[in-house]
Amino acid sequence: MDFERKPLIGMVHLNPLPGSYRYDGDLDGVIESAIRDAKTIEEAGFDAIMIENFGDVPFPKYVDKTAVAVFTAVAKEIRDEVSLPLGINVLRNDGIAAYSIAYAVKADFIRVNVLSGVAYTDQGVIEGIAHELARLRKLLPSKIQVFADVHVKHAVHFLDFEDSLRDTVERGLTDAVVVSGRATGEPVDIDRLSLAKKISPVPVLVGSGTSYENLPKLWKHADGFIVGTWIKRDGKVENEVSLGRARKLIELAKNLRF
Repeated sequence: MDFERKPLIGMVHLNPLPGSYRYDGDLDGVIESAIRDAKTIEEAGFDAIMIENFGDVPFPKYVDKTAVAVFTAVAKEIRDEVSLPLGINVLRNDGIAAYSIAYAVKADFIRVNVLSGVAYTDQGVIEGIAHELARLRKLLPSKIQVFADVHVKHAVHFLDFEDSLRDTVERGLTDAVVVSGRATGEPVDIDRLSLAKKISPVPVLVGSGTSYENLPKLWKHADGFIVGTWIKRDGKVENEVSLGRARKLIELAKNLRF
């Protein structure tokens, strides 16, 4: 990933996958919706795409084999249809599945919600998987980068933010850190983002809440932006990606770059 240009990464939020509570039996629809959003993100001029099993609520800590198989199939379809760098995020915290899928489809990066430490979430207590992921990366060496959250959203954290960041980088061996707001679509705390940018030896990405209105303010404090909610039709996360909104954000980013 080229962090010199402060990339914008557009989210493809998958509809419920087979095996999840809300799956409606329409696998073709899952694939078609994902490809449509991915193509829209590419057409708008985004720098990369990340796929996430967003529709699989309530999330397990780690997904089952059916989800891995279908997620891989969908990711391969997107890989074949678009030329942008591709990322994988398997909710809630299945970095092992994410890396395995990325390796199989030749994706470029993954996101891990809890790489180091402990998070208290609606799925219960989630522990970091840095050791397990490092072993897999050793077994299956690749150029896949790991982006790891620090104080991930939808969770409560008791360890100091600065200590968590240092652990994630120095002991978790992440390639970049992600800083988000409290929940999906909520803006990041600018002071926390600024602190992360100041102390992190690796790139810092904004993981939630980036919008047309706040991108200029966030720009100097981050090395990249993961954008989902704002580029959806009417700015609602459950809708499809809007080409008009996505293009509008990219045009703003172009002006900020130059």
